[in-house]
Amino acid sequence: MSFDRHLADIAREFSHWTIWRSDAGRWWATRHQPLSDAQRDAGCAMTIDADDPDDLRERIREQEIRAGDPQGAAGDPGRRAGPATF
Repeated sequence: MSFDRHLADIAREFSHWTIWRSDAGRWWATRHQPLSDAQRDAGCAMTIDADDPDDLRERIREQEIRAGDPQGAAGDPGRRAGPATF
């Protein structure tokens, strides 16, 4: 799958995040909404990075679960849930 296709798929899957790939080849995601104190205390981050698209998806899912979004790993129709590891 092409890099552009991965970007589009992840952005569609996680609409509350901005997704991009750096010139160095790292995959990044930044939340659209600021974190609450409770979310920061739970280990949430505004911006995360990963080595590849699949790892980024998993890291976003983990972040959404930490943020207290029980639908975070499965929310949008057609979105697949995956196990979270902390």
